Amino acid sequence: MSKLKTDYKSLKENKEMRIKEIRADEATNEDGIKKMVVEGYASVFDEETLIEDYNLTYIEVIRKGAFDDADFTDCCLKYNHGDAKGILARTRNGSLKCTVDEKGLFIRAELIDTTDNVDIYKCIKAGLLDKMSFCFTVEEHELDQSTKPIKRYITKIKKVWDCAVVDVPAYDGTSIYARSRKIVETELNRSKSLENDKKTLENVKLERLKAKIKGGFM
Repeated sequence: MSKLKTDYKSLKENKEMRIKEIRADEATNEDGIKKMVVEGYASVFDEETLIEDYNLTYIEVIRKGAFDDADFTDCCLKYNHGDAKGILARTRNGSLKCTVDEKGLFIRAELIDTTDNVDIYKCIKAGLLDKMSFCFTVEEHELDQSTKPIKRYITKIKKVWDCAVVDVPAYDGTSIYARSRKIVETELNRSKSLENDKKTLENVKLERLKAKIKGGFM
């Protein structure tokens, strides 16, 4: 298994996105006022996820401890990762909480009472919206090419940029995911190139040995 540390020129140019389920819940504050709460696991440790995109297929696993040094500064909860509906919650004011436990990364958000937030909350509660995506940057990962399909183990996440309630959980066609695929594809090609160079060197050594043996009998 090859250990790889990704050297990014710009963190924002290499965001990755993954989809998980989200649910709605009701809570009551100290004044007896009901709060709109949405929550769910954005990531589950050691869970295998099949990633398929055109000619590249691999299994991805986020290892326990991957979030230990991750930056959650001013992480926001949005709708479809856009700004059209504004910010639903954010860590800066405490309305969004990102908690890493034994299972994975748990997201809990308290939505303020706005028209858009109420509509989104009702859709989640009715099951019309049930997927959550989180956008992140990987700092270190490992590739295991001994299996088919190959496995990518994410061991260190640099930053969690935002989370989002999403209505179309199809990240494989987005430019964000395409860059994730490109990273893995590039490293696979580099690994194959190194393997070919190794075989070439071994062949050269073998030919030299054959020539030496042949010369010894002449």
